[in-house]
Amino acid sequence: MKGEIFVYNSLTRKKEKFEPLNPPFVGMYVCGPTVYGEAHLGHARAAITFDIIFRYLSYLKYKVRYVRNITDVGHLEHDADEGEDKIAKKAKLEQLEPMEVVKTYTDSYHQVMDLLHVLPPSIEPQASGHIPEQIQMIQEIIKNGYAYENQGSVYFDVSKYAQEYNYGALSGRVIEDLVAGTRELDGQSAKNNAIDFALWKKASPEHIMQWDSPWGKGFPGWHLECSAMSAKYLGTHFDIHGGGLDLLFPHHECELAQSTACTHSEPVKYWLHNNMITINGQKMGKSLGNFITLKELFSGNHVLLHQAFSPMTIRFFILQAHYRSTLDFSNEALSAAHKGLKKLINGLRVLKRIEIPAEGNKEEDLNRNLNELAEVSFEGLNDDFNTAVTIGHLFNLLKKINSIYTKAIDPASVEQRVFEKVKRTFIDITENILGLTEEHVVNAEPFINGLLEIYKEAKLNKQYDKVDTIRAYFKKEGLVIKDMKNTIDWAYEE
Repeated sequence: MKGEIFVYNSLTRKKEKFEPLNPPFVGMYVCGPTVYGEAHLGHARAAITFDIIFRYLSYLKYKVRYVRNITDVGHLEHDADEGEDKIAKKAKLEQLEPMEVVKTYTDSYHQVMDLLHVLPPSIEPQASGHIPEQIQMIQEIIKNGYAYENQGSVYFDVSKYAQEYNYGALSGRVIEDLVAGTRELDGQSAKNNAIDFALWKKASPEHIMQWDSPWGKGFPGWHLECSAMSAKYLGTHFDIHGGGLDLLFPHHECELAQSTACTHSEPVKYWLHNNMITINGQKMGKSLGNFITLKELFSGNHVLLHQAFSPMTIRFFILQAHYRSTLDFSNEALSAAHKGLKKLINGLRVLKRIEIPAEGNKEEDLNRNLNELAEVSFEGLNDDFNTAVTIGHLFNLLKKINSIYTKAIDPASVEQRVFEKVKRTFIDITENILGLTEEHVVNAEPFINGLLEIYKEAKLNKQYDKVDTIRAYFKKEGLVIKDMKNTIDWAYEE
């Protein structure tokens, strides 16, 4: 049923059988958000993708240490040596301390992840809390001959590294093409070659976040934090490194090079990358006016949105596509996802109420078919965590579940043992692996007002049994009905 798992490895560009380095232990590191703004759809896709992997491996009894970092303050942006830290920039604009910005958006990120039912990682380190580890790694890379210091900054020597290792192994880039295509930027005169990237950058006096180092006051390069933190919490060789496809180059390529230069061995066995989300066929971007945060999706407060969409609808929408495929957002697609989600959740509700008689004419072909449908439900998950295929199998199971519930299939013809397998499979995959849950009505006011109208009519018609029943409903929920001279209202019971 659960069988072997195959994953697509970005490093080898092929599917490989998943074999942890030290079973049943699995080390997984995922690049988390840079917390200078509200989380958006792209954040949701990455978080949900690796949440599924975390959930499924845990379901299979692997002991997973899941590390997802927070990129906070002081780092360089991307590979531009003169790039400004976005958090420091926002702090200046809003006249805040940088760590106030970090705290605000980290808390907000956690809130929306909770709503999306994304499990918290085992460890969530912040870049600014691991400066000593980053300095130590730089020193080791210099010692091994793959980095050099100049004018208080330290650069990774890509050409030297490429003499012994394949720089471009992960992204498929060719170093000669990179050299030819690199343009000269201000501040690059300290480099030996234009493609070299900063491990440590000398800080100008006005730079908000800076630390002491053997090379003077400065701050680490963006790529370095993940190499240092993954090594600290997972060791120098671990199972899975994940992130969005946009991180493949230069971030993950530089990570691979740094870690290999530090230890003389490749750090990661399986590199996994989720693809991007587009909006009506276009890449999401603030300049295009199609940048939508998760909070805007939940509230419906955006010009591109026809309505609000619940967190579980967003989660289901993302799970309807394989994580390595492009996913295009539209109101129509989200509306369809909402309908599909409700079908599954309704299936869960009726499934938990079905009772199968012990006695009856058990149909062999029917029970064989039900057993097979339960068995194949795990095939998508085993094939590179393909949730789209998995959801398709769940809907096939759902047809049978609904037929048993409506008695189009006689419940007495189903074996109890087989039905328990179907029930366990459907619940385990839907709730525990896909992480889909029932969203209860939050705004109860319309329902309360509706009951009050029925109460008024019952009083008018002297249907006192119904009046007492409605009062009992209210009391059970900690509410009371207030019969006043000119109106009837409700209040919380004191």
